[in-house]
Amino acid sequence: MDAGTILKSTSLLNDTIFENATILIIEHNENGAVGFVINRPFDRKLNDLEEFKHSIPFNLHDGGPVDREHLFFIHQRPDLIKDGVHVHDNIYFGGDFKTAVKLINEHMLTETDIKIFIGYCGWDAHELEAEITEGSWNIGSVVNGQW
Repeated sequence: MDAGTILKSTSLLNDTIFENATILIIEHNENGAVGFVINRPFDRKLNDLEEFKHSIPFNLHDGGPVDREHLFFIHQRPDLIKDGVHVHDNIYFGGDFKTAVKLINEHMLTETDIKIFIGYCGWDAHELEAEITEGSWNIGSVVNGQW
């Protein structure tokens, strides 16, 4: 499985935190996998967080159950946000977050350009593969670099 793979939960994950989840895998190697739930809005906006109270209201996403104390982001604007890690097609993980927030506040980045997450999903080595084998996830792919 490559970075950029999309996972959709199956009915085996109903009544769990992953019910109806769509996950974008951003890293997969011998140590495990990392991804973000891309279809679950968070109940607060960026400007609801104390550190960003002067920002415009910008949607946040519930990225997963791991490390819910930090923000993470993916974007499609490497021309504007430097130092992002290429994931797949035109999708990048992270980079200069201060610049990203500045561009959001200047309305130069929209929600089609960037998604900001609270938390992420993580699997140890072979754990995700076992979940796929048991039928918990259907595998898809990013279509034309769009999430």
